[in-house]
Amino acid sequence: MLDRAVQEKLVRKAIEVRGHAYAPYSEFAVGAALLAADGRIFTGCNVENASYGLTICAERVALFKAVSEGTREFEAIAIACGKGPCAPCGACRQVLYEFAPDLTVIMADAEGGSVREAKLGDLFPKGFGPKSLGT
Repeated sequence: MLDRAVQEKLVRKAIEVRGHAYAPYSEFAVGAALLAADGRIFTGCNVENASYGLTICAERVALFKAVSEGTREFEAIAIACGKGPCAPCGACRQVLYEFAPDLTVIMADAEGGSVREAKLGDLFPKGFGPKSLGT
C-alpha cells in the first residue's frame, strides 16, 4: 500500500491536470499523475479528437511524457475522473504493464473524496509484456 501522503499528492495532481483535459465529445475529463521511481511526477490529461480513434488517454499522456524524458521505472499512478473512481482502460493497462507490471493504481473521483487502490497486475491479470517475448 502506498504512503497516504504520497497517495494524496498524486490524487491532487491528477485532479488538477484533469482541468486541462480536451474532451468536447465525451465530456469525460480524466487526469493522471504518474510517480517515477526517482520521485518525479509526470501528469497527463485525455485529449480527444474528432477522429475518435486518435484520442489519447490521460494515463498514456503521462507515461509517454515520462519516457520521452528518459524515465522508465514507475511506482504508482493516480487517475481522477467523473463522479466515481475509474480504472484505466485496456489500452492503458497494456501500455503501463510494459514498464511497471507491479504498479500501484490509485483511482479517484473528480473531487478526490472516493479513492480506491489496486495493483496493476490485479486489474490486468496475465498481462503481456517484455517477458512474454522472452526478452
